Amino acid sequence: MEDVLRVYTRAYDPRFPQVCLDEMSKQLLEESREGLLARPGDVEKYDYEYERHGVCNLFLACEPLAGKRSVQVTQRRTKVDFAHFVRELIDVHYPTAEKIVLVMDTLNTHTPASFYEAFPPQEAERLCEKLEIHYTPKHGSWLNMAEIELSVLSGHPLKGRISNQTELEREVMAWQATRNQKVVKVNWRFTTTDARIKLKHLYPSIED
Repeated sequence: MEDVLRVYTRAYDPRFPQVCLDEMSKQLLEESREGLLARPGDVEKYDYEYERHGVCNLFLACEPLAGKRSVQVTQRRTKVDFAHFVRELIDVHYPTAEKIVLVMDTLNTHTPASFYEAFPPQEAERLCEKLEIHYTPKHGSWLNMAEIELSVLSGHPLKGRISNQTELEREVMAWQATRNQKVVKVNWRFTTTDARIKLKHLYPSIED
């Protein structure tokens, strides 16, 4: 926990962008019958029944100090999918960075080994060398600022029923473009000092 909090106190440096990464699932649901549009004095109505069309995964990476975020919709959430998403971060979004300071949770796919599942050894090694990884502790994923962005994304843009991946991608890209254009940043205020006071019960007790 304190390792992640120390990362958040670093000043902005484009050579070492601080990027938080997380992911979420979105169930694809189609209306079983056409709903009724809202009218004056009445709200929109839709049937409680729906048809399931599987699940999509959303990878999200955000740079809180720069007000940037990038989302990618995939059919699955495998090691290979993760590896390709991170390679795009490195080569497309941060091509001039010396290292990306990457904060993420300890999901079993979030490891350098995933690069070796997806790419030849030389390429996997190159990608590993471009990352400085910091993991949030178990049960401490709330320390990952990407969760804040996913919470916003889960609100209005994805709150309704979305029936297919193309529609989902369209909604996500529109949301991403709007927030990036507004340069929405995260003002993180929880510090190591706060942790040692408010989460004192989590620290080992030392007796003289």
